[in-house]
Amino acid sequence: MMSRIRRRIPFGPWFLLFLLSAGTVATLVSTHPQPETLRKSGVDALRAANGQAQLVASVPLSPENGEMCEWMPASMAPSKMIAMQVRAAQGRAETANREAKSENADRVPVRTIKDTYPTYSAIAVDLQSNEVYMQDENLFGYRVFNRMDNTPPAAAMTEPKRIVQGLDTGMEFNCGLYIDPKTGDVYSVNNDTQDSMVIFPRDAKGNVKPSRKLHTPHGTYGIAVDEQDSELYMTVEHQNSVVVYNKYAKDEDKALREIRGEKTEFADPHGIALDKKNNLLFVSNHGSRVTEDVVGSGRFSAPSITIYPLKSKGDVAPVRMIQGDKTQLNWPAAMAVDEERGEIYVANDAADSMLVFKITDSGNVAPTREVKGARTQIKNPTGVFVDAKNKEVWISNMGNHRATVYPLTANGNAAPARVIRSAPNDKLAMAIGNPGAVGYDTKREEILVPN
Repeated sequence: MMSRIRRRIPFGPWFLLFLLSAGTVATLVSTHPQPETLRKSGVDALRAANGQAQLVASVPLSPENGEMCEWMPASMAPSKMIAMQVRAAQGRAETANREAKSENADRVPVRTIKDTYPTYSAIAVDLQSNEVYMQDENLFGYRVFNRMDNTPPAAAMTEPKRIVQGLDTGMEFNCGLYIDPKTGDVYSVNNDTQDSMVIFPRDAKGNVKPSRKLHTPHGTYGIAVDEQDSELYMTVEHQNSVVVYNKYAKDEDKALREIRGEKTEFADPHGIALDKKNNLLFVSNHGSRVTEDVVGSGRFSAPSITIYPLKSKGDVAPVRMIQGDKTQLNWPAAMAVDEERGEIYVANDAADSMLVFKITDSGNVAPTREVKGARTQIKNPTGVFVDAKNKEVWISNMGNHRATVYPLTANGNAAPARVIRSAPNDKLAMAIGNPGAVGYDTKREEILVPN
């Protein structure tokens, strides 16, 4: 076995000195005649033309602790050791030059692809103040309008009454929205980069800190509240669960209970709605699922709505399930229940539609009504709110910067009763949500952005 020792500097009629000082290594070469073997190794190229000792290289030392020299076999010839050291010094110098050139990464881009208008992920109505709240997932905030606002087709947009937005708000990729019917408090759920739900008073405005904040599991999405029992329900995408908190929970308060497990049939749950009249819980599922802690168990099932007893806990199977091709479900997002009519309204994201089912529906059933078509102005709907008082249903559309409102009984290719728009009429949303990569198609000269 070849022994390994720390490389030493050979002494004789010639020598190579490595000078270490204050984070710099300097390599000096003597003027003494060099053996033929060293000349052949290429080291003679380091000598200056005038025969004087020269500074060959200056390279910053690594700040890391540990060995300063490379370990070499004791039997290695001095010429090879010197040649390797020279190559290493040159490599370090080249690396340092590259790093120096790339230090200034804060450069102005040639051009930017960015949506500067709000995109509305959720919607809710404050029936006391007669205001509609629209959750803006693109600019990280929410906007408040009068319920009866209606943007004329020729107008650029409708100005909001107030905006809550900014770094202090703690809102990022905010997708769930709830308005306390008594106090007007605004509950905003963050889905991605902020594992939290933030709460603001009704009159909040600008870049303000929330009055309360709750640490939530990563990937929370939908929100529903049982006012009678003061319980707050949220879906959690990534762990396929529903968590239930006290309505006034804050900071690091723990959930009261959780619905989670293989029997639940949760598959990327998004929307959630409560039917207090019949003590039922509705959950909409996109369809991707995995068996927890089992590698390679990921799979896709058809999108669905799963129904449970309201006070369910643990790994419980749904009492009913709406699923199949007849349902028209395609990335179902937020849901809202009309207890008086016995109906559930679904924002059907990927199909650009709103679906209405009976709360007693089960299996592969067609919706009672479907609002879909060019006249509806529905584009990638993710939020829905039933206003039972005014007999209206609201839809927030992430695909075209607007909210649309219809009579509860709307069906087919129905025009909205009113539209609140926050961008010019012809502006479609960029749909750049949270890009993790970018590609370029050289044949079509197109930029590809996955979300």
